[in-house]
Parts: sequence; structure tokens; C-alpha cells
Amino acid sequence: MATYKKRGYKPSNKEEKEQIAEQESTTAEVFNTLDEGASRTETWVANNQKYIYIIVGVAIVAVLGYLGYNRFILEPKQNEAANEMAQAQDYMASALRANGTASDSLYNLALNGGEGKFGFLDIIENYGGTDAANLAKYNAGFAYLRIGKYQEAIEQLEGFKSDDEIFAALATGGIGDAFLQLDQPEEALGYYEKAAEMRSNSFTTPRFLLKAAITAIKLGEADEAEEYLLEIEDEYPEAPEADKVPIYLGQARAMKN
Repeated sequence: MATYKKRGYKPSNKEEKEQIAEQESTTAEVFNTLDEGASRTETWVANNQKYIYIIVGVAIVAVLGYLGYNRFILEPKQNEAANEMAQAQDYMASALRANGTASDSLYNLALNGGEGKFGFLDIIENYGGTDAANLAKYNAGFAYLRIGKYQEAIEQLEGFKSDDEIFAALATGGIGDAFLQLDQPEEALGYYEKAAEMRSNSFTTPRFLLKAAITAIKLGEADEAEEYLLEIEDEYPEAPEADKVPIYLGQARAMKN
């Protein structure tokens, strides 16, 4: 076992001399190994200096390019797209308040533009990658849904991406509505279930649980329908959908008798 020796200590016998010599030899080997490793590293750096500079340079250019793109291209593009979309949003709001052919005309203006301004489809085409283009997909999807172009509605709503508490679930549920109108209730049910599970709140969750229950009844899946209806009854008793639970719950249970 090695022992600590004070500076100036002199070995008293041959055995201690051998121990000290062994320790000094080991220490020398360690430092030699470190020196050799450092030397090899320095040699490698020297031999590959050109490539190292290239890699570092590319990394710097990439970072500066990203920052420059965001500041000088993307941000102005975002602002321009938002300004362009204002008129389309006005058309959409007016369409929601109107009825019949008047609303259809306004939805088409919202989609395709009017008064020299872009519609949602123009925003999507010309400002891809911006938040405005993403929101335009959401609006375009529901505009198509309202005028009966269900496949187009699905395509736009599937392209919409959001982590928002409300919008994400509404877009997914809107796809379910489109599939239901296309007489594809199995697909509709899947999207209603997904919309109900995506977020837990008193607005979208009971809304899509009820739609899932009604669709499940249509498909003859009474147990699933009952499960969704009881979830509304137990967890969202204050939601407007809760008032409709007894009617559909009776239908679901009658199917099992």
C-alpha cells in the first residue's frame, strides 16, 4: 500500500527505495502517455485544420442564415400574410352570420378572395410556412365544409397544425363532420373519438363525445355510445350536450335489449 512521503523525505531502507522508484516510474509513464495523446491530438488538428475550419464556418453560416431568414424574410412575410388575410376573415365572419346562397357566396369570397385581396387559398399558396398560412388552412377547411366540398375540407383541415386547446380539437372534429357527410361513419367516429381525447375541457370534449355517441349508435355500437354518453353525464354535467344525454342513452340501451 502506498504511503504519503513528505518533501525531503529520505528512504531508510532498500525496500522503501524500491517503492519510491516504482511510484516515480509509474508517474512518469502516466505523463508520457498524456504527452503522447496530446501530441497525437495536436498532429491530427494540424493535419485536418482546413476541414475543421470548413466545418466551423459552415456551422456559423447556418446559424447566421437561420437568424437572418427569421428576421429579414420570415417575420416580414408573416406580417404581410396577416394583413392580406384580414379581408378573407371578414368574409368568413359575414358568411357565418348569413344564410342560404348569401352565405355560400361569402364563403367562396373568403376562399378565393375579392376586392383585390387574397382569399385563404391565396394565402396558403403564397405564404407557405407562415402562421397565417396555417390558420388559413383551418378557415379554408371550415369554409369548404359549409359549402359542401367535403373532400377539400378534409385536405385543408388535415394540413392544419396546432397545439391550441380549442383549435386542434375543432379541426380534428371538423374532419369527422366531413367524413360523416361523405357517408363514411366509421372514419367519422374515429376522428370524433380523437377530437374528444385530444383535449380535456368543457367546450370541445363533451361536444365530440356526443358526436361520437350519436355516430356509434348509427353504426350499431351501443356499448361505445353508452360509454361516451355516461362520460358526458359524469364529467360534464353543466355542458349543453348533457341535456341531450338521456335521449341518446335511451336509444343506446334499447339497442342492447
